[in-house]
Amino acid sequence: MAPRHMERHAIQRIGWLRAAVLGANDGIVSTASLVVGVAAASQGRGAVLLAGVAGLVAGAFSMAAGEYVSVSSQADTENADLARERNELKTQPAFEREELANIYVDRGLDHALALQVADQLMAKDALGAHARDELGISEITAARPIQAALTSALTFSVGAALPLAAAAVAPAGGIVPVVAAASILLLAVLGAVGGRAGGASLWKPVVRVTFWGALALAATAGVGRLFGVAA
Repeated sequence: MAPRHMERHAIQRIGWLRAAVLGANDGIVSTASLVVGVAAASQGRGAVLLAGVAGLVAGAFSMAAGEYVSVSSQADTENADLARERNELKTQPAFEREELANIYVDRGLDHALALQVADQLMAKDALGAHARDELGISEITAARPIQAALTSALTFSVGAALPLAAAAVAPAGGIVPVVAAASILLLAVLGAVGGRAGGASLWKPVVRVTFWGALALAATAGVGRLFGVAA
């Protein structure tokens, strides 16, 4: 028997990678925007850091809760569809066999061969075959609420801590430009890392995250200056 050729594809990382990139990006953008907005309103360093820490804590919990709820909803839908499919396999096996075979016919097999493929796959794991080929549910793409929640909360906290650190070491009158520049650089690095981890080109994700990050920073700085008061 020939040795099996094993490949690892970027899609295998899609579950945690999406949550990680979202969490880190949101942590950098939201916290940096908050810091820049408060600093632009002529508030002192203490108020800026307090606002940033509050934003970090609130944002981490918000990201965890939001990811858990949304991914749990996806998991509930998947489980409901699997339960329905499991019942149909028990009560209508012939119909399910034909349904699976028709999927393979649509992909290019003739009907006789499609029936053979369906028979062999269903003999090994009928529910798995229908989940994968009829419902589009696989081990790689299955919803994992706890993983998504923890990943988002952790990466948000790490991302948020970086502009806070920049604010802490920036000169008293230079918090806005230092945090803005550091955040744009961090977002560029995040875009490159996310693109590399996902097997994509680097430039598109870098441009994407830096553009929206710069827009958010500019907007909050403008609001801070518009409504700011002297410290």
